[in-house]
Amino acid sequence: MKVVIQRVSKASVTIEGNKVASITNGLLILQGIVEDDTQEDVNWLSNKIVNLRIFGDENDVMNRSLLDIKGEMIVVSQFTLHASSKKGNRPSYIKAAKPETAMPLYETFVKQLESDLGKKVQTGQFGADMKVELINDGPVTIIIDSKNRE
Repeated sequence: MKVVIQRVSKASVTIEGNKVASITNGLLILQGIVEDDTQEDVNWLSNKIVNLRIFGDENDVMNRSLLDIKGEMIVVSQFTLHASSKKGNRPSYIKAAKPETAMPLYETFVKQLESDLGKKVQTGQFGADMKVELINDGPVTIIIDSKNRE
């Protein structure tokens, strides 16, 4: 499971002209799932994300987590995170999990984040054509892959 974590001062998701998610001061998470992702990946990533110290403290040092600041979160499923562009100019998405595997793991991931965060997590809509807007705060953008736990 791969995630792109963006610290935002504002973010939203719009589908067919309707805003379905909107936050201030928090994280926008883009999530890509592969076929061999498991509950272990979900648990590890969720814990890592909510405790990641990327928000400024009183000295403006990145020393606070989303939990510490009581921030908000949006999670958006994005299979293109597992694109391979090794051959040619048209990316291949063969590594990305099929919807029947990815959708339940996506839903499980959101529920685990809600449990770890102690509040509702907003989402896009799995498989929909979404318009994602954000103001990246910092900018701070971090990529984490649960298969490469560095």
